[in-house]
Amino acid sequence: MKKALSIAGSDCSGGAGIQADIKTMSMNGVYAMSAITALTAQNTTGVFAIQESTPEFLSQQLDAVFSDIYPDAVKIGMVSSSQLIEVIADRLEFYKARNIVVDPVMVATAGSALMKTDAVQALTDRLLPLATLVTPNIPEAQVLSGLEITDQATMETAAKQIGDTYGCAVLLKGGHSINDANDLLYSDGKMVWFEGKRIDNPNTHGTGCTLSSAIAANLAKGFTLEESIARAKAYISGALSAMLDLGKGSGPMMHNFDLQGDYAKEAGK
Repeated sequence: MKKALSIAGSDCSGGAGIQADIKTMSMNGVYAMSAITALTAQNTTGVFAIQESTPEFLSQQLDAVFSDIYPDAVKIGMVSSSQLIEVIADRLEFYKARNIVVDPVMVATAGSALMKTDAVQALTDRLLPLATLVTPNIPEAQVLSGLEITDQATMETAAKQIGDTYGCAVLLKGGHSINDANDLLYSDGKMVWFEGKRIDNPNTHGTGCTLSSAIAANLAKGFTLEESIARAKAYISGALSAMLDLGKGSGPMMHNFDLQGDYAKEAGK
């Protein structure tokens, strides 16, 4: 069985973060492992507390995984501090990790910062050059490219700017303000659009985590980047169409929390 590692924050309610990643990877047929960057107290209505891992402990988790059960793919989600990003980059370089998918959790659609400024710099300096694929939404892509994105043409310009600057493939996720649910892949100088149908489901907590984890799982199994994205989009569309409804929460994440990206509805994930 192929193996995949998620490096992200924990969601005690199970809808996003490490828990969503493990469920997704398992459902996509790979052995899932985790290195936890932060513990969170959260549910579908909000994030109430965060306790970050220390850089030393995160490094120990990564050493424990890579030295024993070497992953065939790595997904990176919520990492809010530059110190933790430096540790991740150092360990990934040391172990020559492959098939690295980075979900860059940085900014909310409403404009609120979800990552410390120095962490954004560390992300672009250290992690993106190591990435096979980065999966920003529209606001995140605007930060990474320095461009305003208003339509499909500017999506293409921004994706090319990010990909050429950092030397990685880019899956720019379209927002409802620009298109229905179409995502753009820029890889090796080529643009590929993945059409999607927006599903009217309020329970969208953790969909960004799920998409990036499904892509990583399929890369681990040996599918090409385009195949992995297509399979991941089909998987998440099926999950949203199932209309799972749990508890008494309102469904999507309504609360925005500084430094907490995977879990804010405003991040559009």
